[in-house]
Amino acid sequence: MKPDFDINYMMQTFPLLGKYAYLTVSLAVISMIIGLIIALILVAISTYNVKILSPLSKIYISFFRGTPLLVQLFLLYYGLPQIFPVFKSMNAYTATIIGLSMNSSAYMVETLRGAISSIDKGQMEAALSIGMSHWQGMKRIVLPQAARVAIPSLGNTFVDLLKSSSLAFTLGVAEILAQAQMSAAASYKFFENYLAVALIYWLIVIFFSYIQRMLENKMSHAYK
Repeated sequence: MKPDFDINYMMQTFPLLGKYAYLTVSLAVISMIIGLIIALILVAISTYNVKILSPLSKIYISFFRGTPLLVQLFLLYYGLPQIFPVFKSMNAYTATIIGLSMNSSAYMVETLRGAISSIDKGQMEAALSIGMSHWQGMKRIVLPQAARVAIPSLGNTFVDLLKSSSLAFTLGVAEILAQAQMSAAASYKFFENYLAVALIYWLIVIFFSYIQRMLENKMSHAYK
């Protein structure tokens, strides 16, 4: 019996699904940027032990690390509008970005904190001894070195964001997986559609992994 696999159909599906790849990439890129900003703020709050904000940041990190991402997305998109009517105007794309950003920031906090801690404290002391402020020492000396240490872990976080963006279809965002699901339901060619989706995600991850390696090599060049 010949296997029921239509490779020609799958090849025709690639360009149709590929048109929606920009949604997946934009979700990951925007969420990564916002999440990184939130993580930096949380690291600053933790480093300077800001009253009231410090324990709140610990609760924030614990919640987003300790609950499933899908539940967080449902709470944002379906739950919040019931309590706060202002959120009723929030669309699924925006809710997904907010959810991915907040979730990823909770993990990036530990990455950034560990990277900053890996820098010899003597370098900050040297910066202070020549008249720099603590912020200047962080910006000019500590953070550039910490960035080199953090890039591999941040790259892994970005890859996780790319894959987690597939959950956007549960909120109604018409990204790659949602399109494949509709196409599969219409044609009954589930394997071909989902295999095409898997290969598209794989190619996107390979592309960004290559960029990550180039960035790592460039930032590590001075240390070789």
